[in-house]
Amino acid sequence: MSKRLTDTVVVPVAHESDARKTAAALEPYDVDRVVVVHVVEKAGGAPDKTPVEQSEEIAEASFAAFRETFPDADDALAYRRDVVGGIIDLAEQEDASAIAFRPREEGRIVRFLSGDHSLRLVTQSPIPVISLPSEDDE
Repeated sequence: MSKRLTDTVVVPVAHESDARKTAAALEPYDVDRVVVVHVVEKAGGAPDKTPVEQSEEIAEASFAAFRETFPDADDALAYRRDVVGGIIDLAEQEDASAIAFRPREEGRIVRFLSGDHSLRLVTQSPIPVISLPSEDDE
């Protein structure tokens, strides 16, 4: 049985504004099921960048913002040291047909320090990755 590219799409979001912009970028496309995911980045024994409770509040605000456009979207929280690995693992768990994301504006230094999540997602994912158009911020 074949899968359509948009049967189940996993959509990672980082924060409320990103969730709104990503949902707006995905809205013109026909998607059967959307699972919006927020990965709480763990430090693996060292102090976390952001307290877990604060990260969970950011995730809930992000999910609410995404549902303004996709009211039926499912949501998922992942707790991982490796953000990209968390997204891919969740996509496999959901038997997703694709991962859709909106590339974020980041400088070269941030990409270097963060390991360029977009590049890793595109090159390491075992399922198709869809890059949504990114409109310039006002």
